[in-house]
Amino acid sequence: MTFPALRRRVAAFFVVLLCLLTVCPGAAQAISTPDIQATAVYLGDPETGLPLYEKNAEEKRYPASTTKIMTALIVLENVDDLEQKVTVTQEDFNGVEADSSKAGFVVGEEVSIMDLLYGLLLPSGNEAANTLARVVAGDVPTFVEKMNARATDLGCTGTHFANPNGLHDDNHYTTAHDLFRITQEAMKNETFCDIVSTAQKNLAPSNKAAEHPNGKNLYLLTTNQLILSRNSPYYYAYATGVKTGHTSQAGYCLVASAEKKGSELISVMLGCEKPQDSAQPLTYDETKKLFDWAYENYQSKTLISQGTEIQEVPIRLSTEANKLMLVAGGDLTATVPKDLTAADFEQSITVKEDLVAPVTKGDKLGTLSLSLNGVTYGSIDLVALNDVSMSEVLYYAYLLENFFSTPLFKLILLVIILLFILYITFYIIRARRKRQKRRQMMRSKYARMEQYERQQHRDDDPRR
Repeated sequence: MTFPALRRRVAAFFVVLLCLLTVCPGAAQAISTPDIQATAVYLGDPETGLPLYEKNAEEKRYPASTTKIMTALIVLENVDDLEQKVTVTQEDFNGVEADSSKAGFVVGEEVSIMDLLYGLLLPSGNEAANTLARVVAGDVPTFVEKMNARATDLGCTGTHFANPNGLHDDNHYTTAHDLFRITQEAMKNETFCDIVSTAQKNLAPSNKAAEHPNGKNLYLLTTNQLILSRNSPYYYAYATGVKTGHTSQAGYCLVASAEKKGSELISVMLGCEKPQDSAQPLTYDETKKLFDWAYENYQSKTLISQGTEIQEVPIRLSTEANKLMLVAGGDLTATVPKDLTAADFEQSITVKEDLVAPVTKGDKLGTLSLSLNGVTYGSIDLVALNDVSMSEVLYYAYLLENFFSTPLFKLILLVIILLFILYITFYIIRARRKRQKRRQMMRSKYARMEQYERQQHRDDDPRR
Protein backbone atom coordinates (compact mmCIF):
# COMPACT_ATOMS: atom_id res chain seq x y z
CA MET A 1 0.00 0.00 0.00
CA THR A 2 1.36 3.38 -0.97
CA PHE A 3 1.79 6.17 1.57
CA PRO A 4 -0.91 8.44 -0.01
CA ALA A 5 -3.41 5.55 0.13
CA LEU A 6 -2.51 4.84 3.76
CA ARG A 7 -2.92 8.51 4.63
CA ARG A 8 -6.38 8.58 3.01
CA ARG A 9 -7.46 5.49 4.97
CA VAL A 10 -6.23 6.94 8.27
CA ALA A 11 -8.06 10.20 7.56
CA ALA A 12 -11.23 8.30 6.69
CA PHE A 13 -10.94 6.33 9.94
CA PHE A 14 -10.79 9.49 12.04
CA VAL A 15 -13.73 11.02 10.16
CA VAL A 16 -15.83 7.92 10.89
CA LEU A 17 -14.69 7.95 14.54
CA LEU A 18 -15.64 11.64 14.88
CA CYS A 19 -19.09 10.93 13.44
CA LEU A 20 -19.61 8.05 15.84
CA LEU A 21 -18.64 10.19 18.82
CA THR A 22 -21.08 12.85 17.66
CA VAL A 23 -24.09 10.58 17.36
CA CYS A 24 -23.42 8.12 20.17
CA PRO A 25 -25.88 8.62 23.04
CA GLY A 26 -23.14 8.36 25.61
CA ALA A 27 -20.98 11.05 24.05
CA ALA A 28 -20.71 14.33 25.98
CA GLN A 29 -22.21 17.18 23.98
CA ALA A 30 -22.01 20.88 24.68
CA ILE A 31 -25.31 22.75 25.00
CA SER A 32 -25.85 24.93 21.95
CA THR A 33 -26.72 28.53 22.77
CA PRO A 34 -29.53 30.41 21.01
CA ASP A 35 -29.00 33.63 19.09
CA ILE A 36 -31.13 36.14 20.99
CA GLN A 37 -32.03 39.37 19.22
CA ALA A 38 -31.47 41.84 22.04
CA THR A 39 -28.60 44.17 22.89
CA ALA A 40 -28.13 42.87 26.42
CA VAL A 41 -29.47 39.66 27.99
CA TYR A 42 -29.19 37.81 31.29
CA LEU A 43 -31.01 34.56 32.03
CA GLY A 44 -30.46 33.14 35.48
CA ASP A 45 -31.64 30.87 38.26
CA PRO A 46 -33.11 33.10 40.99
CA GLU A 47 -32.29 30.53 43.66
CA THR A 48 -28.55 30.69 43.10
CA GLY A 49 -28.15 33.71 40.83
CA LEU A 50 -26.14 31.60 38.41
CA PRO A 51 -26.38 32.53 34.73
CA LEU A 52 -27.68 30.14 32.11
CA TYR A 53 -27.28 32.63 29.28
CA GLU A 54 -25.50 35.98 29.00
CA LYS A 55 -25.06 38.56 26.27
CA ASN A 56 -23.46 41.92 27.03
CA ALA A 57 -24.83 41.43 30.55
CA GLU A 58 -22.50 44.00 32.14
CA GLU A 59 -23.04 46.67 29.47
CA LYS A 60 -24.70 49.84 30.77
CA ARG A 61 -28.14 50.32 29.22
CA TYR A 62 -31.20 52.50 29.77
CA PRO A 63 -33.82 50.41 31.61
CA ALA A 64 -36.96 52.46 30.80
CA SER A 65 -39.93 51.34 32.92
CA THR A 66 -38.25 48.17 34.18
CA THR A 67 -36.94 50.74 36.69
CA LYS A 68 -40.29 50.35 38.46
CA ILE A 69 -39.19 46.95 39.78
CA MET A 70 -36.78 48.76 42.09
CA THR A 71 -39.41 51.39 42.87
CA ALA A 72 -41.83 48.69 44.02
CA LEU A 73 -39.11 46.95 46.04
CA ILE A 74 -38.29 50.14 47.96
CA VAL A 75 -41.98 50.76 48.68
CA LEU A 76 -42.60 47.21 49.89
CA GLU A 77 -39.54 47.32 52.14
CA ASN A 78 -40.51 50.66 53.72
CA VAL A 79 -44.29 50.55 54.10
CA ASP A 80 -46.00 48.40 56.73
CA ASP A 81 -49.64 49.22 55.93
CA LEU A 82 -50.26 48.81 52.21
CA GLU A 83 -53.94 49.69 52.68
CA GLN A 84 -52.98 53.14 53.91
CA LYS A 85 -54.78 55.82 51.85
CA VAL A 86 -52.76 58.65 50.32
CA THR A 87 -53.72 61.57 48.09
CA VAL A 88 -52.41 62.08 44.57
CA THR A 89 -51.14 65.66 44.05
CA GLN A 90 -50.30 67.84 41.10
CA GLU A 91 -46.64 67.46 42.06
CA ASP A 92 -46.86 63.77 41.17
CA PHE A 93 -47.35 64.65 37.50
CA ASN A 94 -44.15 66.68 37.23
CA GLY A 95 -42.14 65.37 34.27
CA VAL A 96 -44.91 62.99 33.25
CA GLU A 97 -45.60 63.95 29.66
CA ALA A 98 -49.01 63.50 28.11
CA ASP A 99 -47.87 60.67 25.84
CA SER A 100 -46.03 58.75 28.57
CA SER A 101 -47.57 55.76 30.31
CA LYS A 102 -50.00 56.54 33.13
CA ALA A 103 -52.24 54.45 35.34
CA GLY A 104 -55.10 56.97 35.24
CA PHE A 105 -55.03 58.46 38.74
CA VAL A 106 -56.13 62.10 39.01
CA VAL A 107 -55.15 64.99 41.26
CA GLY A 108 -56.92 64.82 44.61
CA GLU A 109 -57.69 61.12 44.34
CA GLU A 110 -57.45 59.16 47.58
CA VAL A 111 -56.02 55.73 46.87
CA SER A 112 -54.32 52.95 48.82
CA ILE A 113 -50.61 52.28 48.45
CA MET A 114 -51.52 48.77 47.29
CA ASP A 115 -53.60 50.16 44.41
CA LEU A 116 -50.77 52.54 43.56
CA LEU A 117 -48.46 49.53 43.30
CA TYR A 118 -50.89 47.87 40.88
CA GLY A 119 -50.98 51.13 38.92
CA LEU A 120 -47.18 51.19 38.95
CA LEU A 121 -46.55 47.63 37.77
CA LEU A 122 -49.48 46.72 35.50
CA PRO A 123 -50.06 49.72 33.18
CA SER A 124 -46.65 51.20 34.17
CA GLY A 125 -48.04 54.41 35.62
CA ASN A 126 -45.43 57.13 35.86
CA GLU A 127 -47.64 59.27 38.10
CA ALA A 128 -48.03 56.27 40.42
CA ALA A 129 -44.23 56.01 40.66
CA ASN A 130 -43.93 59.67 41.65
CA THR A 131 -46.76 59.42 44.18
CA LEU A 132 -45.21 56.39 45.84
CA ALA A 133 -41.79 58.03 45.93
CA ARG A 134 -43.19 61.17 47.57
CA VAL A 135 -45.23 59.26 50.13
CA VAL A 136 -42.41 56.89 51.13
CA ALA A 137 -39.47 59.31 51.22
CA GLY A 138 -41.05 62.77 51.44
CA ASP A 139 -39.86 63.75 47.98
CA VAL A 140 -38.64 62.11 44.78
CA PRO A 141 -34.90 62.94 45.12
CA THR A 142 -34.73 61.34 48.57
CA PHE A 143 -36.51 58.25 47.24
CA VAL A 144 -34.02 58.01 44.39
CA GLU A 145 -31.21 58.05 46.95
CA LYS A 146 -32.84 55.03 48.57
CA MET A 147 -32.99 53.30 45.18
CA ASN A 148 -29.29 53.81 44.56
CA ALA A 149 -28.34 52.74 48.08
CA ARG A 150 -30.40 49.57 47.73
CA ALA A 151 -28.80 48.81 44.36
CA THR A 152 -25.40 48.99 46.01
CA ASP A 153 -26.59 46.68 48.79
CA LEU A 154 -27.65 44.13 46.18
CA GLY A 155 -24.22 44.13 44.56
CA CYS A 156 -25.15 46.18 41.50
CA THR A 157 -21.99 47.60 39.96
CA GLY A 158 -23.31 49.27 36.79
CA THR A 159 -26.48 50.95 38.01
CA HIS A 160 -27.49 54.53 38.75
CA PHE A 161 -31.07 55.77 39.04
CA ALA A 162 -32.18 59.34 38.46
CA ASN A 163 -35.95 58.89 38.90
CA PRO A 164 -38.46 56.28 40.11
CA ASN A 165 -40.27 55.78 36.79
CA GLY A 166 -37.62 55.16 34.13
CA LEU A 167 -38.30 58.18 31.94
CA HIS A 168 -35.14 58.91 30.00
CA ASP A 169 -32.22 60.57 31.72
CA ASP A 170 -28.63 60.23 30.52
CA ASN A 171 -27.63 59.53 34.13
CA HIS A 172 -30.22 56.78 34.57
CA TYR A 173 -28.85 53.38 33.61
CA THR A 174 -28.32 49.78 34.67
CA THR A 175 -27.11 46.45 33.26
CA ALA A 176 -28.94 43.25 32.43
CA HIS A 177 -27.09 41.50 35.26
CA ASP A 178 -27.90 44.24 37.78
CA LEU A 179 -31.55 44.24 36.77
CA PHE A 180 -31.58 40.48 37.34
CA ARG A 181 -30.20 41.04 40.86
CA ILE A 182 -32.91 43.62 41.60
CA THR A 183 -35.68 41.38 40.27
CA GLN A 184 -34.26 38.37 42.09
CA GLU A 185 -34.63 40.29 45.36
CA ALA A 186 -38.08 41.67 44.52
CA MET A 187 -39.41 38.21 43.68
CA LYS A 188 -38.71 37.15 47.27
CA ASN A 189 -41.63 39.38 48.27
CA GLU A 190 -44.98 37.60 47.95
CA THR A 191 -46.91 40.83 47.39
CA PHE A 192 -44.64 41.79 44.52
CA CYS A 193 -45.06 38.33 42.97
CA ASP A 194 -48.83 38.54 43.29
CA ILE A 195 -48.96 41.94 41.59
CA VAL A 196 -46.62 41.20 38.66
CA SER A 197 -48.40 37.92 37.91
CA THR A 198 -51.76 39.71 37.64
CA ALA A 199 -53.09 40.26 34.11
CA GLN A 200 -55.96 42.61 35.00
CA LYS A 201 -57.15 44.37 38.12
CA ASN A 202 -60.22 46.32 39.19
CA LEU A 203 -59.16 48.94 41.72
CA ALA A 204 -61.35 49.92 44.64
CA PRO A 205 -63.76 52.83 44.07
CA SER A 206 -62.25 56.20 44.97
CA ASN A 207 -63.47 59.72 45.65
CA LYS A 208 -62.54 60.67 42.06
CA ALA A 209 -64.06 57.71 40.23
CA ALA A 210 -66.35 60.04 38.28
CA GLU A 211 -63.33 61.80 36.79
CA HIS A 212 -61.91 58.63 35.28
CA PRO A 213 -62.44 58.11 31.52
CA ASN A 214 -65.15 55.51 32.10
CA GLY A 215 -66.62 57.33 35.06
CA LYS A 216 -65.95 54.34 37.30
CA ASN A 217 -63.13 52.89 39.36
CA LEU A 218 -59.92 52.20 37.45
CA TYR A 219 -59.59 48.95 35.50
CA LEU A 220 -55.93 48.08 34.89
CA LEU A 221 -54.35 45.77 32.31
CA THR A 222 -50.77 44.55 32.39
CA THR A 223 -48.45 45.60 29.59
CA ASN A 224 -46.76 42.19 29.80
CA GLN A 225 -48.08 40.21 26.83
CA LEU A 226 -46.61 36.97 28.23
CA ILE A 227 -49.40 36.84 30.82
CA LEU A 228 -52.12 39.19 29.48
CA SER A 229 -54.32 36.78 27.52
CA ARG A 230 -54.27 33.05 26.81
CA ASN A 231 -55.59 33.83 23.34
CA SER A 232 -52.59 35.98 22.49
CA PRO A 233 -49.79 34.52 20.32
CA TYR A 234 -47.36 36.12 22.77
CA TYR A 235 -48.80 34.31 25.80
CA TYR A 236 -46.42 31.96 27.62
CA ALA A 237 -48.01 29.33 29.83
CA TYR A 238 -45.15 29.22 32.33
CA ALA A 239 -44.72 33.00 32.71
CA THR A 240 -45.21 34.48 36.18
CA GLY A 241 -44.35 38.19 35.56
CA VAL A 242 -42.64 40.73 35.58
CA LYS A 243 -42.29 44.15 33.85
CA THR A 244 -41.98 45.79 30.45
CA GLY A 245 -40.29 49.03 29.47
CA HIS A 246 -39.79 51.24 26.44
CA THR A 247 -38.32 54.57 25.47
CA SER A 248 -36.81 55.60 22.17
CA GLN A 249 -33.37 55.66 23.79
CA ALA A 250 -33.71 52.34 25.65
CA GLY A 251 -35.53 50.40 22.96
CA TYR A 252 -37.92 47.68 24.09
CA CYS A 253 -37.11 46.01 27.40
CA LEU A 254 -38.62 43.08 29.24
CA VAL A 255 -37.89 41.46 32.56
CA ALA A 256 -39.76 38.16 32.70
CA SER A 257 -40.06 35.28 35.13
CA ALA A 258 -41.20 31.72 34.54
CA GLU A 259 -41.69 28.49 36.44
CA LYS A 260 -41.94 24.98 35.02
CA LYS A 261 -41.94 21.80 37.10
CA GLY A 262 -40.49 23.67 40.05
CA SER A 263 -37.69 25.27 38.03
CA GLU A 264 -37.80 29.07 38.23
CA LEU A 265 -36.03 31.42 35.84
CA ILE A 266 -35.66 35.18 35.43
CA SER A 267 -34.86 36.68 32.04
CA VAL A 268 -33.74 40.25 31.36
CA MET A 269 -33.72 41.67 27.83
CA LEU A 270 -32.68 45.22 27.08
CA GLY A 271 -32.55 47.02 23.75
CA CYS A 272 -34.89 44.95 21.58
CA GLU A 273 -36.51 46.20 18.40
CA LYS A 274 -40.04 46.10 17.04
CA PRO A 275 -40.34 44.92 13.42
CA GLN A 276 -42.46 47.17 11.22
CA ASP A 277 -44.93 44.40 10.42
CA SER A 278 -45.30 43.23 14.02
CA ALA A 279 -47.86 44.26 16.63
CA GLN A 280 -45.38 43.70 19.43
CA PRO A 281 -41.60 44.01 19.90
CA LEU A 282 -39.25 41.06 19.69
CA THR A 283 -38.95 40.89 23.46
CA TYR A 284 -41.81 38.39 23.84
CA ASP A 285 -40.81 35.89 21.16
CA GLU A 286 -37.15 36.11 22.15
CA THR A 287 -37.95 35.62 25.82
CA LYS A 288 -40.15 32.62 25.03
CA LYS A 289 -37.36 31.20 22.89
CA LEU A 290 -34.87 31.68 25.71
CA PHE A 291 -37.14 30.08 28.31
CA ASP A 292 -37.88 27.10 26.03
CA TRP A 293 -34.18 26.62 25.38
CA ALA A 294 -33.43 26.70 29.10
CA TYR A 295 -36.19 24.25 30.01
CA GLU A 296 -35.10 21.92 27.22
CA ASN A 297 -31.49 21.83 28.37
CA TYR A 298 -31.60 22.61 32.08
CA GLN A 299 -33.53 21.22 34.99
CA SER A 300 -34.02 22.09 38.63
CA LYS A 301 -32.52 19.14 40.47
CA THR A 302 -32.10 18.21 44.07
CA LEU A 303 -28.43 17.31 43.91
CA ILE A 304 -28.25 16.36 47.59
CA SER A 305 -31.29 15.46 49.69
CA GLN A 306 -31.74 16.27 53.35
CA GLY A 307 -30.44 13.45 55.52
CA THR A 308 -27.94 12.12 52.97
CA GLU A 309 -24.85 10.75 54.73
CA ILE A 310 -21.86 12.82 53.69
CA GLN A 311 -18.80 12.14 55.82
CA GLU A 312 -17.74 10.44 59.05
CA VAL A 313 -15.56 12.55 61.31
CA PRO A 314 -13.65 11.79 64.54
CA ILE A 315 -15.12 12.94 67.85
CA ARG A 316 -13.55 13.03 71.31
CA LEU A 317 -14.69 12.79 74.95
CA SER A 318 -17.19 9.99 74.46
CA THR A 319 -17.06 6.31 75.33
CA GLU A 320 -20.03 5.61 73.02
CA ALA A 321 -18.22 6.33 69.77
CA ASN A 322 -15.07 7.87 68.42
CA LYS A 323 -16.65 8.80 65.08
CA LEU A 324 -19.76 10.74 64.07
CA MET A 325 -21.64 10.71 60.77
CA LEU A 326 -22.45 14.10 59.25
CA VAL A 327 -25.54 14.36 57.05
CA ALA A 328 -27.05 17.02 54.79
CA GLY A 329 -29.05 19.47 56.88
CA GLY A 330 -31.32 20.32 53.93
CA ASP A 331 -31.86 19.87 50.21
CA LEU A 332 -29.30 21.35 47.83
CA THR A 333 -31.29 22.25 44.72
CA ALA A 334 -30.02 24.05 41.63
CA THR A 335 -30.85 24.52 37.97
CA VAL A 336 -28.22 22.53 36.09
CA PRO A 337 -27.82 20.80 32.72
CA LYS A 338 -30.17 17.83 32.58
CA ASP A 339 -27.47 15.21 32.06
CA LEU A 340 -25.52 16.17 35.18
CA THR A 341 -25.81 14.47 38.57
CA ALA A 342 -24.30 15.20 41.96
CA ALA A 343 -21.37 12.93 41.06
CA ASP A 344 -20.33 15.37 38.32
CA PHE A 345 -19.73 18.16 40.82
CA GLU A 346 -16.76 18.80 43.05
CA GLN A 347 -17.53 18.67 46.78
CA SER A 348 -15.93 21.12 49.16
CA ILE A 349 -16.43 20.12 52.80
CA THR A 350 -15.57 22.27 55.80
CA VAL A 351 -15.91 20.76 59.28
CA LYS A 352 -15.23 22.22 62.72
CA GLU A 353 -11.83 21.22 64.03
CA ASP A 354 -11.42 18.96 67.07
CA LEU A 355 -15.05 17.90 67.55
CA VAL A 356 -15.87 16.95 71.13
CA ALA A 357 -18.92 15.47 72.85
CA PRO A 358 -21.61 16.19 73.82
CA VAL A 359 -23.31 16.56 70.43
CA THR A 360 -27.05 16.72 69.81
CA LYS A 361 -28.66 15.30 66.70
CA GLY A 362 -29.06 18.11 64.17
CA ASP A 363 -26.21 20.28 65.49
CA LYS A 364 -24.53 22.19 62.67
CA LEU A 365 -20.93 21.03 62.46
CA GLY A 366 -19.86 22.00 58.94
CA THR A 367 -20.83 22.97 55.40
CA LEU A 368 -20.80 21.33 51.98
CA SER A 369 -20.55 23.18 48.66
CA LEU A 370 -20.95 21.82 45.13
CA SER A 371 -19.06 23.43 42.27
CA LEU A 372 -18.29 22.76 38.64
CA ASN A 373 -15.69 24.49 36.50
CA GLY A 374 -15.09 27.05 39.22
CA VAL A 375 -18.78 27.93 39.66
CA THR A 376 -20.44 27.18 43.01
CA TYR A 377 -23.97 25.83 42.58
CA GLY A 378 -24.98 25.89 46.24
CA SER A 379 -24.10 25.13 49.84
CA ILE A 380 -25.82 23.30 52.69
CA ASP A 381 -25.17 22.74 56.37
CA LEU A 382 -23.73 19.46 57.60
CA VAL A 383 -25.38 18.30 60.81
CA ALA A 384 -24.93 15.48 63.32
CA LEU A 385 -26.80 12.28 62.50
CA ASN A 386 -27.28 11.32 66.15
CA ASP A 387 -26.65 12.31 69.76
CA VAL A 388 -23.25 11.59 71.31
CA SER A 389 -22.99 11.85 75.09
CA MET A 390 -19.92 12.98 76.98
CA SER A 391 -17.80 10.89 79.33
CA GLU A 392 -17.10 12.85 82.52
CA VAL A 393 -13.79 11.05 83.08
CA LEU A 394 -12.62 11.90 79.56
CA TYR A 395 -13.98 15.41 79.98
CA TYR A 396 -11.93 16.14 83.09
CA ALA A 397 -8.91 14.56 81.48
CA TYR A 398 -9.55 16.80 78.50
CA LEU A 399 -9.77 19.85 80.78
CA LEU A 400 -6.52 18.87 82.43
CA GLU A 401 -4.87 18.30 79.05
CA ASN A 402 -6.13 21.60 77.79
CA PHE A 403 -5.12 23.37 80.98
CA PHE A 404 -1.49 22.44 80.38
CA SER A 405 -1.63 24.22 77.03
CA THR A 406 -3.41 27.34 78.23
CA PRO A 407 -1.69 30.72 78.71
CA LEU A 408 -2.69 30.59 82.38
CA PHE A 409 -0.76 27.36 82.92
CA LYS A 410 2.21 28.78 81.06
CA LEU A 411 2.07 31.86 83.27
CA ILE A 412 1.84 29.76 86.45
CA LEU A 413 4.72 27.58 85.25
CA LEU A 414 6.78 30.68 84.52
CA VAL A 415 6.01 32.07 87.99
CA ILE A 416 6.98 28.74 89.58
CA ILE A 417 10.24 28.66 87.63
CA LEU A 418 10.98 32.25 88.66
CA LEU A 419 10.15 31.46 92.28
CA PHE A 420 12.38 28.40 92.13
CA ILE A 421 15.20 30.46 90.68
CA LEU A 422 14.65 33.09 93.35
CA TYR A 423 14.64 30.36 96.02
CA ILE A 424 17.87 28.82 94.71
CA THR A 425 19.40 32.26 94.45
CA PHE A 426 18.28 33.08 98.00
CA TYR A 427 19.55 29.72 99.24
CA ILE A 428 22.94 30.22 97.62
CA ILE A 429 23.22 33.76 98.97
CA ARG A 430 22.14 32.63 102.43
CA ALA A 431 24.59 29.71 102.39
CA ARG A 432 27.36 32.02 101.27
CA ARG A 433 26.58 34.44 104.05
CA LYS A 434 26.57 31.61 106.58
CA ARG A 435 29.98 30.47 105.36
CA GLN A 436 31.26 34.02 105.53
CA LYS A 437 29.84 34.45 109.03
CA ARG A 438 31.33 31.11 110.09
CA ARG A 439 34.70 32.16 108.73
CA GLN A 440 34.45 35.46 110.55
CA MET A 441 33.55 33.65 113.74
CA MET A 442 36.44 31.25 113.29
CA ARG A 443 38.82 34.11 112.62
CA SER A 444 37.51 35.90 115.66
CA LYS A 445 37.91 32.74 117.74
CA TYR A 446 41.44 32.21 116.49
CA ALA A 447 42.20 35.85 117.19
CA ARG A 448 40.92 35.55 120.79
CA MET A 449 42.91 32.33 121.30
CA GLU A 450 46.05 33.95 119.99
CA GLN A 451 45.47 36.93 122.25
CA TYR A 452 44.89 34.60 125.20
CA GLU A 453 48.06 32.66 124.48
CA ARG A 454 50.08 35.88 124.25
CA GLN A 455 48.60 36.99 127.50
CA GLN A 456 49.57 33.67 129.08
CA HIS A 457 53.09 34.04 127.78
CA ARG A 458 53.34 37.48 129.32
CA ASP A 459 51.99 36.25 132.63
CA ASP A 460 54.43 33.31 132.71
CA ASP A 461 57.40 35.46 131.82
CA PRO A 462 59.73 35.42 134.94
CA ARG A 463 61.22 38.70 134.01
CA ARG A 464 58.00 40.36 134.99
